[in-house]
Amino acid sequence: MPITPLMPVYPRCGVRPVRGQGVYLYGEDGAQYLDFASGIAVNALGHAHPALTKAIADQAATLMHVSNLYGSPQGEHLAQRLVDATFADTVFFTNSGAEAVECAIKTARRYHFANGHPERNTLITFDTAFHGRTLGAISATNQAKMRDGFEPLLPGFKYATFNDLDGALAMIDDSVAGFLVEPIQGEGGIRVATPEFLAGLRKACDEHGLLLVLDEVQCGYGRTGKFFAHELYGITPDIMSVAKGIGGGFPLGACLATEEAAKGMVFGTHGSTYGGNPLAMAAAGAVLDVVLADGFLANVEAMGARLRASLEQMIPNHDHLFDSVRGHGLMLGLKLKSDSRRFVEHCRDNYGLLLVSAGENVVRILPPLVVDETHIAECVEKLSDAARVYVPVSDD
Repeated sequence: MPITPLMPVYPRCGVRPVRGQGVYLYGEDGAQYLDFASGIAVNALGHAHPALTKAIADQAATLMHVSNLYGSPQGEHLAQRLVDATFADTVFFTNSGAEAVECAIKTARRYHFANGHPERNTLITFDTAFHGRTLGAISATNQAKMRDGFEPLLPGFKYATFNDLDGALAMIDDSVAGFLVEPIQGEGGIRVATPEFLAGLRKACDEHGLLLVLDEVQCGYGRTGKFFAHELYGITPDIMSVAKGIGGGFPLGACLATEEAAKGMVFGTHGSTYGGNPLAMAAAGAVLDVVLADGFLANVEAMGARLRASLEQMIPNHDHLFDSVRGHGLMLGLKLKSDSRRFVEHCRDNYGLLLVSAGENVVRILPPLVVDETHIAECVEKLSDAARVYVPVSDD
């Protein structure tokens, strides 16, 4: 068979969406799907949100792109809004989460270089982490499925066990620049950092002059019911990468940093042709208007609690299949006792319910942040119906 026009790196399924509305997707054959995957936590406002589509259309008719050699009124405005709403003093806009992670890595290394310690260039990262698909991002994980065949990878990373504070602290030496960690690992299986773990990393950074770099590409931007997940822990990072929900579906990411952490990022140290272009800024501004509106995040938290309670109530009815629920807000994981990927396919193909599999046989449940109680009830009903007839495959 000849290679396909689209490089065959995705195991694409039979769902072929051509339209979306709210929390639903519609295939080219007219089939309707309840979208509790949200483009893997991207479609924060669901599909065809009127404020987002209008902002994009109006900006596209005005000015889509100019070089970053010129001033950026749109980028300056959005950056100021993010600075006002977060720990950060400065923002660099990218086109994706992986690029935001790359910028975060560079910022951390450059900080120590600017301080006269270029030898402090190693970041301690954690098992089952996912930071993207660029060479730098896959070098920051120890997962063979992402690394095999792409060697030599970049030096400058050590790998610790997630939620093992003592093990991470034991890796600190004169080469270490800081820690790179997801407060909640998405791809890894909705693994939630313990308060003691994140607080301990923050304390160690303060004591040793290191930088705490958070990857909130998936768990940020309202997904947990807080604007950013680290707010659940009462700590702040020095540098943070964000993306996914920031553009509501428009390709966009950002690297946020304190003034101190970004001291090395001066003229010529970093750049992006498309990053922060007016069209992306318009999309992000529309998303921010909604997410930071009074009551929005509180409603995400409430809907997350309702979804979690409904899932926990369902589990005993299908305890041959389901084990437990994990996560925060509308970033929840349903732990299975068998292959989660196969069950996700079952729900999709037979019940029109879109979910996402993850590590540790977890089903990720990531609805749009505009979901309501009727959608939650529909999701849980479909899950229960799917579980009732599902026959798990033994690992034997």
